[in-house]
Amino acid sequence: MKKFLRFFLYFIAFLLLVSLLLYAFGYAYIFKGIRTTYFTGHKTAFIDDYTYFDNHVIANADTIQEWPTAKGYNQIEATKTLDSLNAELETVAFLIIKNDSIWFEKYFDDYGKFSRTNSFSMAKSITVALMFKAIQEGYLRNINQPVADFYPQFDERLTIGDLASMSSGLNWNESYFNPFGSTARAYFSKNIEKGILNLEVVKEPGEDFEYLSGNTELLGMIIRKATGKSLSQYLSESFWKPMGMNDEGLWQIDSRENGMEKAYCCIASNARNFAKFGRLFKHYGEWNGKHLLDSSFVATAIHPRFEDTPYYGYGFWLSDYKNKDIFYMRGVLGQYVIVIPEDDLIIVRLGKELIREKINKHHKDFYLYIDEVYKMMENAS
Repeated sequence: MKKFLRFFLYFIAFLLLVSLLLYAFGYAYIFKGIRTTYFTGHKTAFIDDYTYFDNHVIANADTIQEWPTAKGYNQIEATKTLDSLNAELETVAFLIIKNDSIWFEKYFDDYGKFSRTNSFSMAKSITVALMFKAIQEGYLRNINQPVADFYPQFDERLTIGDLASMSSGLNWNESYFNPFGSTARAYFSKNIEKGILNLEVVKEPGEDFEYLSGNTELLGMIIRKATGKSLSQYLSESFWKPMGMNDEGLWQIDSRENGMEKAYCCIASNARNFAKFGRLFKHYGEWNGKHLLDSSFVATAIHPRFEDTPYYGYGFWLSDYKNKDIFYMRGVLGQYVIVIPEDDLIIVRLGKELIREKINKHHKDFYLYIDEVYKMMENAS
């Protein structure tokens, strides 16, 4: 009994020492991470975790603009391969939108049309859309405006366009599973801006693509500073209300009064709402006769900036699969809004996992979803 008591006391002392060291060296956010993930039965961030964080509301309009349903809506079944893939990767929503009408729609595991789940990095595409909107409205000059105009401590060569195109040269550690890395710190920290403002440019900006979530976070901070509005408010005014979203969204913030949105991730909404951003960009910024975004901005966003990295533009992933020009939004657990303008097609998939294997910088499931959707359309014809 004495040995057990001694061991217990040593163990408690060890935990206290570790806790003191984590606090002393600025890693107290790890406790939030443990409570949010491991204590809820997860190993990392998950699609319903927005309920464990503070959020800003993205207000919706009084009038909802419903998606029309296509002739033959849900009359074609998913292929066996698609069914298997959705089961294996725990899909919660799958939509096929043809000619701006929903042709196929399926939800899983008690999720439905209004179920909110985390967008993860699809929010990067939306933040870049806000950047272009701020340029259009005169809050920002152009994509070549220096970051130093807003935060003078940064290298004057660094531009907002470098942030949007993932070519900043910042010393950000993008690891998703390292609890001491930049991404985990930003995700669970009480003050996300403090960490961002400690970053430095360590490579020539505007030269090479390197995917860093810190780029989008700094871009979001600039948008907020330039507009004088929270990202949630600006998103509501710029797109959420004009596009008639079916309900309000939530955008995770750090845990401070008037907190900062996690611009690189974490908009909680549903598949029908996310799909509207695909439609907006498919129509080059036009929505029901009104240009919410100038077409030149959309053209810039969905074309590669660098010749040697043709798979990324400004906030959007790009592909020429099946010899088609494809652009899409992507989240870390297989959140997709895939747009194939040539065939007037949008594919939306939300879920809990993706295939980690990549082919030409795109995850294998990205190709499989496209393949199976085309097989379904062939079956219909």
